[in-house]
Amino acid sequence: AITDRYKNYFDNNKTIAEINHRYCMENPKGYAGYGDSCWGLTASDGPYHYSANEPVKWQDEGKIAPTGAISSFPYTPEASMKALKNYYYNYGKFLWGEYGFRDAFNLPQNWCSDLYMGLNQAPMVVMIENHRTGLLWKLFMSDQDVKKGLTRIDQD
Repeated sequence: AITDRYKNYFDNNKTIAEINHRYCMENPKGYAGYGDSCWGLTASDGPYHYSANEPVKWQDEGKIAPTGAISSFPYTPEASMKALKNYYYNYGKFLWGEYGFRDAFNLPQNWCSDLYMGLNQAPMVVMIENHRTGLLWKLFMSDQDVKKGLTRIDQD
């Protein structure tokens, strides 16, 4: 894991994913669907506009983006797998299509995005593989420019 004098970045990402999951389990705004297997507040398409939702009341519009949970696989493997299975088996009729999961859905508004946003599709695939084998992290971290950049960051 990458660590500097401020933090361990793996642990930091894990904490952020756990906060997202816990917030949706607690569901302080009482949205339909939110729970242990339905979480993932992040930037995505929405019923009225693209927005960055967060696990805080004032940034929560009732919309779930599958990439939020699925891209968290290395940090929350059990919770991410529950979400993936829920999205596919229970919501797949409207959420799954020819390119994978649609960008987002909002059960209280009976809405699902028509978009398959590459910006959100790619991290799901990459992070599932990183959870499985670490392959993409290993390849990225073996690049000489990346190694140089990390050395420079640590010196600042």
